[in-house]
Formats: sequence, C-alpha cells, structure tokens
Amino acid sequence: MASNTKDQARTEASLKKKELQAREASKAMAEYEAASRALVEKTAKLRSLRLAREAAEAEARAKKPPAKAKKAKVAGN
Repeated sequence: MASNTKDQARTEASLKKKELQAREASKAMAEYEAASRALVEKTAKLRSLRLAREAAEAEARAKKPPAKAKKAKVAGN
C-alpha cells in the first residue's frame, strides 16, 4: 500500500508541475504577443513621423528660392 501512495503522490506532483508549466507558457506567450504588437505599432508610428518630416522638408525646399551663384574673385584686379 505504501508503494501505491508514493505512486499516487508522484503522479499528482507531476500533474501539478505540468499544469504550472502550461499556465506559465500561456502567460509567456501573451507577454510575447503584447511585446510584438507594441513593436509593430511603434515602428508604424515612427515611420509615419519620418515620412511626414521628409514631406515637410521637401515642401520647404521646393518653396525656397534658389540661391544666387557667387562670382569668383579674379586675382590681380
């Protein structure tokens, strides 16, 4: 009978360990997915900010009149 009790205790311990691992695995997966979503959102936000900045810079360059060419100094004059 003692052997049967030990086997039962081992089985229960193994079952509890597997349940704990399953809970931890699902928690880790949820954290991983949340981090992944946050990275995608941050990347999209930064990309849109960069594109807006580049568009504003291009518009500013287009509105700016071209610089006048400077005359070269000639030695001896």
